[in-house]
Amino acid sequence: MPTYTLHATPSTVHLGGFSSTLPPALRVQSGDVVQVETYSGFAHYGKAPDRFFTPEFIEICKTLPAERRVGPGPHLLTGPIYVEGAEPGDVLEVRLQAITPRLPIGFNAIRPGWGALPGEFDQPRLRFIDLDLEQGVAEFPPGSGIRVPIQPFFGILGVATDETSRNSVPPGAYGGNIDNRQLQAGSRVFLPVFLPGALFSVGDGHAAQGDGEIDVTAIETSMNGTLQLILRKDLHFQAPMAETPTDFITLGFAEDLDTAFELALKRMIDFLHKFVGIEREEAYVLCSIAVNFHITQVVNSPMKGVHGLLPKGILPQPALL
Repeated sequence: MPTYTLHATPSTVHLGGFSSTLPPALRVQSGDVVQVETYSGFAHYGKAPDRFFTPEFIEICKTLPAERRVGPGPHLLTGPIYVEGAEPGDVLEVRLQAITPRLPIGFNAIRPGWGALPGEFDQPRLRFIDLDLEQGVAEFPPGSGIRVPIQPFFGILGVATDETSRNSVPPGAYGGNIDNRQLQAGSRVFLPVFLPGALFSVGDGHAAQGDGEIDVTAIETSMNGTLQLILRKDLHFQAPMAETPTDFITLGFAEDLDTAFELALKRMIDFLHKFVGIEREEAYVLCSIAVNFHITQVVNSPMKGVHGLLPKGILPQPALL
């Protein structure tokens, strides 16, 4: 199968959201592998240490065309990638083969009016955090001896819908700003397709994040990834789901956590019924005694996220997706 490299350039990235009108940055066949570059921190150009901005990133910041500024969000995404043969109703499987920070530095930003405690922490703060890529840790606060493991993942994995300008901040049925720290290398993400070609984009690299993403950012950094894109006409999901080496994951997004949890739970019951073969009431009971539900994030206004994790180790035989 072919392997492509998609460099991040002013003609292959887009800022702030998703759009049905963006021309593809790359066209691939189902099963092709893409080595992709992403950058994070577009809004902080001129405020960051020199080592945070490569010459290529500076060129993007200075020359990004107006037509590639498609929404009000802060995220710089690479894509879209057009998958030949993808049609609405299909599912795009994204295999995350490798995810690696591009730079030994990231940032965390508190934004007024955002975060889990906007009334208490209401002043803007921008911090740059060194990444020890050799040891795989970030010390924070500096000099504290607290060593946070580097566990890189992409916060945004999503497809376009029929909207010409969709904000990159809230996640939804299209994926987007999922911000799920479980989706590290070795995972698979399944996204419903809404438009011909799927128009998949990726970005928002995170070196480390806790469940909840409390202050509205993780350790945000530029990231390289190796992704395999597979068209699945045998699956028909109404919302994203995922699989890691240890768990199956269902996702729920809503404006309040109760509804987000209910959606994640119902989708887990549906998964257990369809792919594991147990009755819905038994699936409900199994969710109570064996499935772990976590808060994904509470800051991607207006949508909050909850995900359920079904441990693969409890199943007598693998569920096949």
